[in-house]
Amino acid sequence: MRKPEILAPAGNLEKLKIAIDYGADAVYLGGAKLNLRAFSNNFSNEEMLEGIKYCHDRGRKVYVTLNVFARNHDLNGAEEYIKGLYEIGVDAVLVADPALIAICKEAAPDLEIHLSTQANTVNWKATKFWYDLGIKRIVLARELTFKEINEITSKIPKECDIEAFVHGSMCVAYSGRCLISNYMIKRDANKGICGNVCRYKYHLVEETRPGEYYPVVEDDNGTYIMNAKDLCMIHYIPELVKSGIYSFKIEGRMKQPEYVYTVVKMYRKYADQYLKLQKEGKGKSSYHVSEADKRELLATYQRRGYCEGYYYQHNGKDMVSLKRPKNGRDG
Repeated sequence: MRKPEILAPAGNLEKLKIAIDYGADAVYLGGAKLNLRAFSNNFSNEEMLEGIKYCHDRGRKVYVTLNVFARNHDLNGAEEYIKGLYEIGVDAVLVADPALIAICKEAAPDLEIHLSTQANTVNWKATKFWYDLGIKRIVLARELTFKEINEITSKIPKECDIEAFVHGSMCVAYSGRCLISNYMIKRDANKGICGNVCRYKYHLVEETRPGEYYPVVEDDNGTYIMNAKDLCMIHYIPELVKSGIYSFKIEGRMKQPEYVYTVVKMYRKYADQYLKLQKEGKGKSSYHVSEADKRELLATYQRRGYCEGYYYQHNGKDMVSLKRPKNGRDG
């Protein structure tokens, strides 16, 4: 069984180095174009070169996000940009738009392509379709259960890598395909400028009683009816490994360095612990997370509670926190 990859967010060069120093096998980051974190401190060409060298000197990898849904004008200069990424040694790009996949193949035929979670891959047939088109890795949609993932991995070629989110923020919309921000404040979530309006405080107003606001749920700070809890799968590493997921992806390019340090350290520690138990012939029952480590992990950025996402359930009410987000509206 392969050692799982711990894939960490790198919102800037400092976070990249922290992630690598504390055990990440690879990092994902955004460059100057075509990525879904317009407000992150995206990498300049010089920073990307330094980051790639830092990773490669330590035997780690760098993946660059090109995961926007491109409009016609977004395609201008895309070929040169992608060719440049290949030439400076980027290990792979994450892409969702078929147009950008085509451009990657034309501009840099040897550049490894990973299919972004934005492509909403939710079944084995679609997974194999993309793999047969030359996509090395599929990042599954967040909305899948272990049962569904197990079926996918049992029916696809072993050479097809599967990546899935294991920790961090979740979106109330399906795989982040949300129009609320675009509708309310003209900031398009699928172009990297989401305003996180799902985190806002909401009240109910009856049509014939304008100005009369009714709280949906009583709370000292208001009502947060679309505030998804954060994902945390540290207790389920045995199940993640068994399901055939190769890359354990941590969300959070816009979060603080302390978050990256803590989360990467914990997932590295417990992934290694479980592999050690396996080599010793011990099973899942021997795996456990210490109370001290649990407290340290839970003390990092979170929106009032963690859950297991969709791995065990679909659209459960326990996935939503009706309390004010602990760290405000940022996502």
